[in-house]
Amino acid sequence: MAKLFDLERAEIAARYLIKELQSGTNVIAIAGSIRRRKALVHDIDLVAIPLGSGGLLAQCFQRMRISPKGGAKILKLQCMGIPVDLYIATPQTWATLLLIRTGSKEHNIRLCRRARSKGMTLKANGEGLVVNDPDGKGESYPLTDIRKEQDIFKLLDLPYREPWER
Repeated sequence: MAKLFDLERAEIAARYLIKELQSGTNVIAIAGSIRRRKALVHDIDLVAIPLGSGGLLAQCFQRMRISPKGGAKILKLQCMGIPVDLYIATPQTWATLLLIRTGSKEHNIRLCRRARSKGMTLKANGEGLVVNDPDGKGESYPLTDIRKEQDIFKLLDLPYREPWER
């Protein structure tokens, strides 16, 4: 069974990471169960848009003497003994990644079902909402004007829900 960490400890670690990584990112934010204000968390989820090609973010890790594992879309590391998943976003994927990585799993399932009922697909990889081809030919196109979580709720004709309500 996965170890659980209290919210306060995880939040301290997350804020430390944000402070240390800020100089290598355009924007970085806490997601996951910390953002939902759960009393106990399994890990720290962060979403970030690196500056440039990511070299400055890599320099931040070097300065901190951390060697994250992973690839172009997610980096895995530890901070203060707590596992960390750092999701790498672009300006186009930011809002969707923040929404999906904040969760909860059940909330994400409800959003995906709602999207499907409206002829769309909510992409968990951050690509946003995709309008499905009504003719069934497999063609689809993304809705590109998604800059914040509220945009997704609006496109799904749903009232915005704060992270702790999800």
